[in-house]
Amino acid sequence: MTSGSTPPVATKGRILSGIQPTGNLHLGNYLGAIRNWVALQNDFECLFCIVDLHAITVWQEPAALTHATREVAAGMIAAGIDPVANALFVQSHVPAHAQLAWVFNCVARLGWLNRMTQFKDKAGKDREKASAGLYVYPNLMAADILVYKATHVPVGEDQKQHLELARDIAQKFNSDYGVEVFPQPEPVIRGPGMRVMSLRDGSKKMSKSDPSDFSRINMTDDADAIAGKVRKATTDPHPLPDSVAGLEGRAEAANLLNIYAALTDQTLEQVVTEQAGQQFSGFKAKLTDTAVAVLGPINAEMKRLMNDPAEIDKVLARGAAKANAIAEPVLAEVYRTVGFLSR
Repeated sequence: MTSGSTPPVATKGRILSGIQPTGNLHLGNYLGAIRNWVALQNDFECLFCIVDLHAITVWQEPAALTHATREVAAGMIAAGIDPVANALFVQSHVPAHAQLAWVFNCVARLGWLNRMTQFKDKAGKDREKASAGLYVYPNLMAADILVYKATHVPVGEDQKQHLELARDIAQKFNSDYGVEVFPQPEPVIRGPGMRVMSLRDGSKKMSKSDPSDFSRINMTDDADAIAGKVRKATTDPHPLPDSVAGLEGRAEAANLLNIYAALTDQTLEQVVTEQAGQQFSGFKAKLTDTAVAVLGPINAEMKRLMNDPAEIDKVLARGAAKANAIAEPVLAEVYRTVGFLSR
């Protein structure tokens, strides 16, 4: 590779995946994202980014952010992300993310950002008090992807709009400057798109921000904590149905059955057939045993890693070196394209 050239994208494609360090990783993060990323390692060149720049679009207590960043890294490694074969790194350790984001702030149009529904959801009723970072963070997300010329991005339903924005920015940049610097990244959706809901309210997504810790199973929970949360999970008085259609209007039952299906690598239809007519007490015992069997080893490895923060930091430093080696030539190419004077 000649000096200043961009490392070639692997023929199997390059993936960028990111997760915010904003509190405990939970079962929804594992089933909805991390487990799928582990599988993707076999098919793509992967970069896994802990997006701390995105995290500070809302206030974060500094010491808690530092701890959460290491904990997310530990959780990803414990769940099966290979930090040797892939780049596992912290977003702020690769300056090109923020530098390219500024260029994209000047490429993206206000009308595009005004259509971003997540800003409306996160800013709430008092938009005037939201940070400017929260408003423009989709441009940073586009930079996260395109600074590596990623060809594919794992997305959930709530992120499709942001990937479309990244594609629009890539297309406009290429068109404005008459170049083909950026690819059009494609979405990667594996399986049915697992959406884990709150254990207290089946109509709400499982979330780190829910004030009740009993609404989620954390990846740091031990067997007793998992058992207690499953036992107290909201249900209804009826036995489990004998068909998926019988889950209509029973959000909590559907959620627990979906979780069990995901943890046992079965379809919802298979689980409904298997558990038909069961009372929740018996089913919850099976769900507890399964959750402990899957999450127990992850929990133990996370604890081991968190007891050696220096080792986590070494892993993240190695990952940042890999990421910088790809990102810096891309940023240099962008800077030359827009006419910035080289140093």
